[in-house]
Amino acid sequence: MSSFKNKIVLITGGARGIGLLMGEKSLARGANKLIIWDVDEKALQEAGSKLTKQGYTVVTDTVDVSDHESVLKSAKKVLKEHDRVDILFNNAGIVSGKDFDEHSMESIKKTMDVNSLGIMYVARAFLPEMIKNGDGYIINIASAAGLTPNPGMAVYAASKWAAVGWSESLNLELQKKGTPVKVLTVMPSYINTGMFAGVTAPLLMPLLDPDDITTKILDAVESGKDRLREPFMVKLTPFIRGVLPSKVYNFVAGKIFGVYNSMDTFTGRKKED
Repeated sequence: MSSFKNKIVLITGGARGIGLLMGEKSLARGANKLIIWDVDEKALQEAGSKLTKQGYTVVTDTVDVSDHESVLKSAKKVLKEHDRVDILFNNAGIVSGKDFDEHSMESIKKTMDVNSLGIMYVARAFLPEMIKNGDGYIINIASAAGLTPNPGMAVYAASKWAAVGWSESLNLELQKKGTPVKVLTVMPSYINTGMFAGVTAPLLMPLLDPDDITTKILDAVESGKDRLREPFMVKLTPFIRGVLPSKVYNFVAGKIFGVYNSMDTFTGRKKED
């Protein structure tokens, strides 16, 4: 069992959406301090002001997780000024709903840098101190897209497959070392936020409510879990893919459940959001 009480929590991409919700709920569950990293300075200021007015201790910093030098610099600052990070939410992520041949080289690199390398950079910056302190929890917000192919998000899926593989491997490494540091890999389907605006929810996989999924994530942390897949059909995805021939699986996922058409109506977050 784990607790948020008196813990120092850091959340990347924490200025809006589920990142901000997880921050608010961490504080409500007793966290001593919340550190928010984000690239959106305006959203950072608004989030920090909102939570500070509620009487919480909140620190914000503009950090691009895809820039390893920026991550290391900011991480050193955090450890110097706050001594440690007890609970790390690797939440920052981006999505571009395009077929692969429509991507620019820059957008491919940026997606992989943020969604795959970024979470590794941040975890690597804080993990040694967690091991040294004998305590820590790293929560990696991956995606159900890391469990199944999906046209219209080939690059995003690639980045999340990498995230899932790394996160679960890291968890096993830490267990083998006998360290008390825990890792939680979160694999949700589409969440009803601006990031996935316009998507068509597949059959039996309704858009996840941000308030509901963030509560489940924090509950999973307090329960000491290492894996969270939501909703229920996502839990079954690896099994179904494992037992069905690829052509049959593609028919079921594409024609029956509509997974392969879910990005056809994708619009994404507006620039001004």
